[in-house]
Amino acid sequence: MNWDQIEGKWKQFKGEAQVQWGKLTDDELDEVAGNREKLEGKIQERYGKTKEEARDEVDAWMSRH
Repeated sequence: MNWDQIEGKWKQFKGEAQVQWGKLTDDELDEVAGNREKLEGKIQERYGKTKEEARDEVDAWMSRH
């Protein structure tokens, strides 16, 4: 699955993202609205990760779906 598909079906994937990154609030995930860069930024903020670490986590999450 590619990111365009995830973005198009964000409402379905939002719950799975909440499970993966439990520190992200519903409001933050609504704000992300399927935008990969915003998701990576929120992960960086909440978890204190580097841009590379956040990107790797999103890549791993995406590969499972």
